[in-house]
Parts: sequence; structure tokens; C-alpha cells
Amino acid sequence: MIGGASAYDGTNCKAPGNCWEPKPGYPDKVAGSKYDPKHDPKEINKQSESIKAMEARNAQRVANFKKTGTFVYDVSKIPAAN
Repeated sequence: MIGGASAYDGTNCKAPGNCWEPKPGYPDKVAGSKYDPKHDPKEINKQSESIKAMEARNAQRVANFKKTGTFVYDVSKIPAAN
């Protein structure tokens, strides 16, 4: 009889809780392999640029609301600041 509740799960753990190992045929490191997604920096920056534009529009809406007391969603309908 084996003492304790130790079950073999088929992995080779480097340390307790660190049992990740690549599947057969998958590289240890993804960078530089055929599995590397090679993200284009321009594509990655698109989201941050759209968030900056959204924050600028929201700032215009809030400034107009504080000035006039009415909320205008369409930024093109907000009169230019004098």
C-alpha cells in the first residue's frame, strides 16, 4: 500500500506548483519560433490612440456641460471656445 494521497498527473514539476511543460513538438520558448505572433507595433498602438481620442472628446463634452449646463453628445455640434 502506498501511504498518503499522492497521485501522478503525468507532469514533471521543477518546483511545487511549477509544473508547466510544453506539449510534444511545441518549443520551450515561443519568442522566435514559428508560434511567435510577431505583433505589429502599429496595430498594438491603435487601441491606445483610440482611447486618447475618446478621452479628448469626453473632455470637450464635460467642459461644454460645465459651461452651458446642457450635455451634447456629438462633439461636432459643440460650439468652438471663444
